[in-house]
Amino acid sequence: MSSGAYVALSGMQARLDQLDRLAADLANANTTGYKGERSTTTAVERPFAQALDAAMDVKDGDRRLDFSNGTTSPTGRDFDFAIEGPGFFVVETAGGPRYTRNGHFDRSAEGLLVSAEGHPVLGEDGPIEVPTTGGLEVDADGSIRAGGEMLGKLQIMEFDDLTALRREGGSLFAAPGKTPTQVEEPLVYGRVLEGSNVNVADRMARLVELQRNFEALQRGLSVTMNDLNSRAIAELGRLRM
Repeated sequence: MSSGAYVALSGMQARLDQLDRLAADLANANTTGYKGERSTTTAVERPFAQALDAAMDVKDGDRRLDFSNGTTSPTGRDFDFAIEGPGFFVVETAGGPRYTRNGHFDRSAEGLLVSAEGHPVLGEDGPIEVPTTGGLEVDADGSIRAGGEMLGKLQIMEFDDLTALRREGGSLFAAPGKTPTQVEEPLVYGRVLEGSNVNVADRMARLVELQRNFEALQRGLSVTMNDLNSRAIAELGRLRM
């Protein structure tokens, strides 16, 4: 197989991977606290067989999560919270603490403040217990109150290097090997939610671009594998005669 065919095949594979991530962004355009993802392609040299010294192909480049803030919208629901500026809510999971911008919380059967996935939301002193009835109020610094009684203060954490965060589905992130720091002056709002930061128009334009790139590579592969090989076979046949 010619090196040109390897270029086209690897380029098509890279575009398919990008289409998968693009589809995930579009599917989560209405997911609370969701952060979009960007990626690039890069050229590499890799030996493919002894008959080929090397061939140039294309692979996925660096991936980058876009942690810019989404638009906040009022919900009027007492268990909805949003952070303005940097910071993440912290939830307790079986795998350790996880971080999210999704403040769509609820009350568990055990009387704990929990995330949309059912994970306990952590305050500065651990999980926050909430009354079995009634609503909640939140101060700008993350202090949670019910009927004027202080229940706890939300942990609002940030990272010096956001590239250390890894998505664990939807709007939940892990930070393997990294220690966050407390946001000194957080700004938390109640009865509002932060929406996804995915720009649908931008993602649709990128989708069209990727589809056109894929089709162009597909046509190039067809020319390399079919037309050129057919001509070579025909020419060799005439020479033997």
